Amino acid sequence: MSASGDERPAARERILAAAVQRIASDGIDGVRIARIATDARVSPPLVHYHFDSRETLLAEALRYSYTRAGDARISSGEISADTHAERLRAMIGQCLPATPSLAADWVLWVELWLRAVRHPELRPVAEELYGRLREWFADEIAAGIEDGEFDGDTDPVEVADRTLALLDGFGIRVLIGDASVPLERARAAVESSLARDLGLTGLGDEVRDGDEVLPGRKP
Repeated sequence: MSASGDERPAARERILAAAVQRIASDGIDGVRIARIATDARVSPPLVHYHFDSRETLLAEALRYSYTRAGDARISSGEISADTHAERLRAMIGQCLPATPSLAADWVLWVELWLRAVRHPELRPVAEELYGRLREWFADEIAAGIEDGEFDGDTDPVEVADRTLALLDGFGIRVLIGDASVPLERARAAVESSLARDLGLTGLGDEVRDGDEVLPGRKP
């Protein structure tokens, strides 16, 4: 099947969108190129033209998923909040499998973890995506420190890495339906840990002094 320069980007995006859905539902090992081609309304040779292996397909599907969902969520205009603590609280919610769409993104992450163990060529993809998440959290924490909202002794990168580790651990248990870790418990645990790191009583919490509303900073 031939495609013009104008058609190829659209076809490639359709292939990636179909691959994201198929990998989330069937797993990378269960994915069939013919089925992705059918879903994307292209020929199987065109899928092979763009992606020469399952590992390449998984890597590009993850990048596409992150760009489509992750970058859209982390854009400055996406989260409406009055404080940095409130923004961080919203960011935590967007990094847990709280909706069907987020759960599908999580399945791709799990596929990446498993595949990267056996396929070293995928490890840079994992590092790249974690790096973008780390930067997202670290930048928000640094901004809160600069504005005097968080403890000035906080190391933004260290706290960001610890927060991501907690999100990974709690998120996978929510994803598999662990009854002992429902979504709200996972969210509260990550929020509580981050609040302690930032010197707050809680993320998004407020304390009142007469009629004035103040950030929930520890005294």
